[in-house]
Amino acid sequence: MAGARPRRKKPLALVGDLALDRGGQRYLADRRIALLEAIGTLGSITAAAKQAGLSYKAAWDAVEAMNNLAERPLVSAAAGGARGGGSRLTEEGRRAVQLYRGLESGLQHVLDRLQEQTPDAERLGGLLRAIALRTSARNQLRGTVRRVRRGAVSAEVMLDLGDGLMIVATITNTAADELRLAPGRAATALIKASWVLLSPDTAVRTSARNRLAGTISAIHRGPVQCEVRLALAGGRTLTAVITRGSVRELALAPGMPCCALVKASHVLIAVND
Repeated sequence: MAGARPRRKKPLALVGDLALDRGGQRYLADRRIALLEAIGTLGSITAAAKQAGLSYKAAWDAVEAMNNLAERPLVSAAAGGARGGGSRLTEEGRRAVQLYRGLESGLQHVLDRLQEQTPDAERLGGLLRAIALRTSARNQLRGTVRRVRRGAVSAEVMLDLGDGLMIVATITNTAADELRLAPGRAATALIKASWVLLSPDTAVRTSARNRLAGTISAIHRGPVQCEVRLALAGGRTLTAVITRGSVRELALAPGMPCCALVKASHVLIAVND
């Protein structure tokens, strides 16, 4: 139509999932930040889960994952059954929220400026996507390489998780070279939940190279298997999946001391570069 004015395009807004990785693992993203903010406001993981649109279990999983990957715990939490327990953000947690929201605001400001200067701004969306390593391993424990001891074929890698926790992995020399593992390098230990053995006898003798002592924080029972969560030092959590029969025979219950046993060959090592 003659004289018709061109349609003015609406400005682009940053609506994607800004994600921050640590040790090659998804660490903070919008939904987790919303959960942290709700915990800070409500003081309860149960209430925060409802506000963030998460199940109680999903909220606890997210909190445990963040605490495991953080240098220091982001949430100080206490399980409290159906009514929930008292929970609060640590100083580290408050800083993490501020960092994320600051980055989010900064990215939107950059996007606004680019739209003013770039005629084809729609294509810029791909530049703002976060790339994350995804893994099916239930346990992801971030630490620092303390020692790499090489043999003829394999290498023994000792990872310092902090708070007196150490974990040893046996990998090939080729893998150690490809990952450029050396003392001081940040790395993440990946352990499938089905590879974790549990014993209420913290002095039990076993050939498993790794022994992590803690306290059972929760047991989620399924028809055949149970998910048992072990609270470790420094706010970290280790999850094991064992049969209902084993839970019954070992008389496992929340609050009791327990030892997690993991073979060194069952520990995978990941780095983020």
